[in-house]
Amino acid sequence: MDRTRSGVLAALAAFFLWGILPIFWKLLYFLPPQSIVAQRTLWSLLLVFAVLFWQGEGRALLTAMKSPRVIGWHLLSGALLASNWLLYVWATLNGHIIEAALGYYLNPFFNMLFGALWFGDKNSRWQLAAVALALIGVAVQIPAVGHFPWIALTLAVTFSLYAVVRKRAPLGSLVGLAAETSLLAPFALAWLIISNSSPAQALGGSWAHAGLVIGTGFATALPLLFFGHATRTIRLTTLGILQFLGPTIQFFIGWKLYGEPMTEVRLLSFALIWLAVGIYAVDARRGAVDR
Repeated sequence: MDRTRSGVLAALAAFFLWGILPIFWKLLYFLPPQSIVAQRTLWSLLLVFAVLFWQGEGRALLTAMKSPRVIGWHLLSGALLASNWLLYVWATLNGHIIEAALGYYLNPFFNMLFGALWFGDKNSRWQLAAVALALIGVAVQIPAVGHFPWIALTLAVTFSLYAVVRKRAPLGSLVGLAAETSLLAPFALAWLIISNSSPAQALGGSWAHAGLVIGTGFATALPLLFFGHATRTIRLTTLGILQFLGPTIQFFIGWKLYGEPMTEVRLLSFALIWLAVGIYAVDARRGAVDR
């Protein structure tokens, strides 16, 4: 019970932080999305290494990285994570926070699907009905935004696959995150060297900008550490219910803080998805109580 409670608290912390992060990424307007992802990879690596060695788990990482199986799993999870980061940062900087929020609303439904496919999770008729209602909500988005919501669907699929891989990967949350960022770091460093003429340019050209760039490490590592612990201690269905906190915060930030368009049709789309969320959450909660 204590382990489950800690997993729930970790999930809530992760999704709250992810919910408010669009505000932080907007402050990094002076960097292209690729550089933001590269910087957050390198600075989060330093932070994770500091925590890792403070807890005396540095040897565990060194031992684990000798295994091709470990490298394969965490290279895959790192690639999924980096692709999700890149699209999400690009969407945030280019006025698509609400569409990104749609993707993270859909993410739990993909968690449910992948949980059934790979982990044998059982889903009730009400949960399947919630999925169908959410898909109708996505379909309504097409006339609402004038194009197929590829940003939302790509974000949902990549992050759900990341959760699956992290659940199957052999390392725990902290050592696993250290392995992922270590494997991504050479690519991130190569990009920064190629795309910038000096370290000062890579850091944004001023002390204020450099402080924000360094802050990407905390903004990246803290929620991922919470999320990594949650994925290993609670069911993907429970994780999916709690995950609705993040996109709800993102939705209102995009709409109210940054004035992204909210038409009646688009609001109808989200209303259908919120109804699906309610059905899904109530039924999943009822099932948990019955067990």
